[in-house]
Amino acid sequence: MQIEIRGAEKLSFRERQVVTLKEMGYSNEKIGAKLGLTSSTVATLLNRARNKGYQVVIVIPGDSLGLFGSDEEESEA
Repeated sequence: MQIEIRGAEKLSFRERQVVTLKEMGYSNEKIGAKLGLTSSTVATLLNRARNKGYQVVIVIPGDSLGLFGSDEEESEA
């Protein structure tokens, strides 16, 4: 799985760090501990990033989801 942040150029370095960790499922508290920030600072950075308008796209290969089988299975459908 890959995470792509569209509009990342609008974000500061710290905002990119926070957004990436948040999208990976970390809580504000864990992000803060990892980056040496308070959870309220993390919340502020996330809010600023959202206001700048970025978009997160998760890229998941279809074969890892079991959506694409052999050619025989596709022709049966």
